[in-house]
Amino acid sequence: MTFLRQLFADVRSRLHGHDLFLVSAGVTFYAAIALVPSLVVVVRLLAAVIGPAEVLELADAVGRALPTAQSAGAVVRDLAATAVDVGWVPALVALVPATVYGEGLRRGFARVSVRHPEPAPPAVRGRVGAWKVRLKALPLLLLAPAGFLAVLEVAPFLVRLFGSGLPGSALGVYVALNVDWLVVSPVLVYVYRVLGPVRPGWWAALWGGYATGAFVSGFLQGFVLFLAIPVDLGAPFGGYTQVGGAVAVCLWLWVFTALTVYGYAVTLELQRRRDRRPRPQPRPQRTVN
Repeated sequence: MTFLRQLFADVRSRLHGHDLFLVSAGVTFYAAIALVPSLVVVVRLLAAVIGPAEVLELADAVGRALPTAQSAGAVVRDLAATAVDVGWVPALVALVPATVYGEGLRRGFARVSVRHPEPAPPAVRGRVGAWKVRLKALPLLLLAPAGFLAVLEVAPFLVRLFGSGLPGSALGVYVALNVDWLVVSPVLVYVYRVLGPVRPGWWAALWGGYATGAFVSGFLQGFVLFLAIPVDLGAPFGGYTQVGGAVAVCLWLWVFTALTVYGYAVTLELQRRRDRRPRPQPRPQRTVN
């Protein structure tokens, strides 16, 4: 517990002078641009691997597993039906906005990479081209169908659990939580290790990525719970439900982004503590006369 208290005290010191909520809001702008194009590219690649019919069947299972209050299932099915029919040229064009989130994350990471009052390291002071950052984020999109397939494959099992009463629903939430954690955490490890302006070692990236992934997956389940609340999302916006839904999605994207940026700060502190550890000195060799 002493280690954790000191670690989070160091993180607070690192974030001093930075408005984490404001930084995350700026990065969320990039996330909002990239969300739909990323899903289109991932679903289209997955359809090319396992077939459009299989994708549509799994998407229907996901739709049935989601709460019905906000018609989230219909949105999932419509998105899948549209994405599987997208041509390869539009899919390639969609890569341009789909990779912009990587650029936004790097900008957000750069803000928390400086630990006041220490001077900014060369990796933060130097500029990296936006397209270079996007190219580094591209492997995530190309490998994302594998993780997306894992989420889709577990959906039929979750449908059966959610329909079997309270114990089954509790088990379904637990299974979904762990599947999301196993899918999200390797992505965060890559993001922290490769996209950040200051690159921590693999040890810190693994601990920071998997710890942050646990919180992100938990808030993903919170988002699903939010979808079960029967409220009129368009009420604060003159009855425009689409506007209310878009604002709600952006709000949750902001939460996920804030967790991701905070997790990067934790990862950097883990690396800093590891770098400060005294290294064992080599034993002096005996000389035989």
